[in-house]
Amino acid sequence: MDYSVKNNSIFLSQPDFDLAETLDCGQAFRWEAVDGGFFGHFLNRPLLITGGNGSFTLHDTTEEDFLGVWADYFDLYTDYGELKRLFSEDETLDKAVRFAGGIRLLKQDKWEALCSFIISQNNNIPRIKGIISRLCEHFGGFPDYTALSDMTAEELSFLRAGFRAKYILDAAKKLSDGDISLENIAKMPLDEARSELIRIKGVGAKVAECTLLYGMYRTEAFPIDVWIKRVMERFYPNGFPREFAPYAGIAQQYLFHYIRHLDDRGKK
Repeated sequence: MDYSVKNNSIFLSQPDFDLAETLDCGQAFRWEAVDGGFFGHFLNRPLLITGGNGSFTLHDTTEEDFLGVWADYFDLYTDYGELKRLFSEDETLDKAVRFAGGIRLLKQDKWEALCSFIISQNNNIPRIKGIISRLCEHFGGFPDYTALSDMTAEELSFLRAGFRAKYILDAAKKLSDGDISLENIAKMPLDEARSELIRIKGVGAKVAECTLLYGMYRTEAFPIDVWIKRVMERFYPNGFPREFAPYAGIAQQYLFHYIRHLDDRGKK
């Protein structure tokens, strides 16, 4: 990571980073494409980031916030070039990292990731973004779970989240009451962490895995949706290679893009 500071902006030189591949791939839902880049939020901090081809500008932010918040959020301290070299030892992953080599794993807030992926169930990205946008507009930012813990599903009707509202409220109440601790879950062995998350109503295997990967940076977590299921059936019928297990979640990001590309190309 190489950067400089000028006029309240950060000028970043960063290989293995593409804004669209990272911010518009379904791992986070508070980013929108704007001319030359993306505008969004993390921990209710706004950011405009523009650029490409290894050169980026983080507008109107301090060096303190860049080093203390954004560099970690964009996982800039991880050498993705080395990860891609490792993945290139596998034929399918080699093709995947060559196709979408600018993906990075966002280090998101635990509660926001859990809530967002509860909302994502049986949903599409535009509608997920709409629900989250209404939630943030109502509360003046993404609310802490304590703000939701005493609400009813009827009081959340403005979200138009359907059956998901009662699951959001169950999560908020369990966290507020101390019945479940996301901080503790983040430190548990993976199987134990999965089991603890599934205690929340409406949290199944996929939502638990997404929360672990995107909200807790458990890179060994491996969410399986319809696209990754196709990857496994087509390329890894005997299971995902064990040598990549510590970084399976990051590998999954590349494979997700790649299989969608293959299937879309096949339709043409």
